[in-house]
Amino acid sequence: MMPRFQIHGSAMLDALTIVIFPALMTYAAFSDLFTMTISNWISILLVAVFVALALLLGLPAATIGWHFVAGLIVLAITFTFFAFGWIGGGDAKLAATTAVWMGFDHVAEYGLGSAVIGGVLTLLLLKFRRLPMPEWAKARGWLMRLHDPETGVPYGIALGVAGLILYPETQIFIAALGV
Repeated sequence: MMPRFQIHGSAMLDALTIVIFPALMTYAAFSDLFTMTISNWISILLVAVFVALALLLGLPAATIGWHFVAGLIVLAITFTFFAFGWIGGGDAKLAATTAVWMGFDHVAEYGLGSAVIGGVLTLLLLKFRRLPMPEWAKARGWLMRLHDPETGVPYGIALGVAGLILYPETQIFIAALGV
């Protein structure tokens, strides 16, 4: 007799839950560091994977809907920030997408964590920009861009780190791993 196929509690679902969100957030952070851009495909894939995992885990439609409401509220806030030139468009989309994963349970913590980490990142970057660049670094375009005082802050790093810190507390993570 063949064993029944099970999604909930399966090793594959555990692996997807453990790997996909952290991998995409890490990729977004490094992409922002090296290119000062966060591609749209990252946010699109994060939303698609959230929906797939939420459905596979049997989260109620209302719960999934409230996660999207949290993301839409964050998108409205971050789009306003983008309109004023305070953050980049990729940052706005990544923050909103991550808010979908966080839901209302953790969206405030995510915002606060991103702000604190972003503040520390900004202070470190300002200090770095005062230092003279060694010759070897001048051949690294991404490092020179990061050193340029006219360039913004790769805020995707702060968004990614804050998301990674809170991820183990999210409904998706807990539902998948039964923590």
